[in-house]
Amino acid sequence: MAKQFEGRLEKIDEYHWRIPRDEGYGMRTDGVVFADEVLMQDLRSDPALTQVQNVACMPGIVGSSMAMPDCHYGYGFPIGGVAAFDVDQGVISPGGVGYDINCGVRLLRSDLEEQDVRDRLAALTDAMFRQVPAGVGEKGKVRLDERDLRRVLQQGSRWAVSQGYGEPHDLQVTEEEGCLDGADPDALSERAIQRGRPQLGTLGSGNHFLEIQRVDGIYDGQAASRMGIEAEGQVTVMVHTGSRGLGYQVCDDSLKPMQRAVQKYGIELPDRQLSCAPVSSPEGRRYFAAMACAANYAWCNRQLITHWVREAFERVLGMGSSRIGLQMVYDVAHNVAKLENHEVNGEVRRLCVHRKGATRAFGPGRPEVTEAYRDLGQPVLVPGDMGTASWLLVGTETAMAQTFGSTCHGAGRVMSRTAATRRQHGREVQAELEARGIRVRSAGLKTLAEEAPYAYKDVDRVIAVTEGAGISRPVARMTPMAVVKG
Repeated sequence: MAKQFEGRLEKIDEYHWRIPRDEGYGMRTDGVVFADEVLMQDLRSDPALTQVQNVACMPGIVGSSMAMPDCHYGYGFPIGGVAAFDVDQGVISPGGVGYDINCGVRLLRSDLEEQDVRDRLAALTDAMFRQVPAGVGEKGKVRLDERDLRRVLQQGSRWAVSQGYGEPHDLQVTEEEGCLDGADPDALSERAIQRGRPQLGTLGSGNHFLEIQRVDGIYDGQAASRMGIEAEGQVTVMVHTGSRGLGYQVCDDSLKPMQRAVQKYGIELPDRQLSCAPVSSPEGRRYFAAMACAANYAWCNRQLITHWVREAFERVLGMGSSRIGLQMVYDVAHNVAKLENHEVNGEVRRLCVHRKGATRAFGPGRPEVTEAYRDLGQPVLVPGDMGTASWLLVGTETAMAQTFGSTCHGAGRVMSRTAATRRQHGREVQAELEARGIRVRSAGLKTLAEEAPYAYKDVDRVIAVTEGAGISRPVARMTPMAVVKG
């Protein structure tokens, strides 16, 4: 575990802090932290700042080692960590991606208003809970043979839509159209395959959720309307989950080969959790191929869940899909490394950008952004957790200049799961949420205690920092009416 931060920390302005380059420590560049005074109070006692400093020591890093406003301690990189590496001189690190590869979020808008569902919330929540298996180790409803699983790993959401689980528009508004190039199922272990085969179409546990939400604030009416968000009280649905046991196994399988690669290539690191390999090395290419498989699995997973959520609404409300209008706004990936072109000091360079607990936030005009939103910038989805708000934002030119087109991904923990369970029992958390009119279904009460709202930072403050720093722009705010947890 990274030690308590002992380096220098300089306040640049209201939303930016610098950890100056310390050559004696081995830093090759500065660390930059996006936070205000309140968020920084928690970070000062969090080893995440040491992790920002450690990442700045890695070979081939371009620009700064960065931490988003939701930053907290993680494995290797901090959660909320962003770093870019030159593809020829730099490295790729599983610790810069994380265990839950492409833990991501998608948002669906509807033609429904709060009054259309308020009396049916219990039935809707129960129907989603039945339709989408949730909890540790739960198995999905889709049975895959080896050939179909390989297609999932190579095609991602495209496989699901080709099988009738969704529509072409879903792909058009999914980051990378739901498929990261470079995936090779042969890079996966048999254990990863075994874990992935039965879990496709499942929610999992921890901070993953399904939420029925209502729009409670619109901050950019033109952008919101383009994304199908029309008025306060409109019903939306958010899906938050990732690559399940397959993604975890991909990360776990990579650690020993990467530790050997550190020795092989003579890489010096301040923390063995940052084990890595040159991007262009056989070890680096193999990890990327396996990681891309897990990312595609996660996109397919969310696509299947989306299909079953739509079915649940149709059955409970007795309406056709055209009346309900559950259309995707966007789907974003967290916990991934991508090969991207970025302008650095006036020169376009090919970089391997690690976003661990961070969201891509490309500004207007980037060809990677779907044509429907290209002039707006990439949509950014920032989930809250149970009783807290979630946000829809868009990327900015400032993000392109400061963060390689990156922003926050959530609220970020301020309390460990163990500490959270000591504070309140899950049944008490559920009672408090339902007293506020939030319907809750969970596979286990322990998860409710671990994921209680008080275990997280104030998501509205996190959004205020991203807006103040200019790295994403608020469009709309949603609050939960019903939650399904693992």
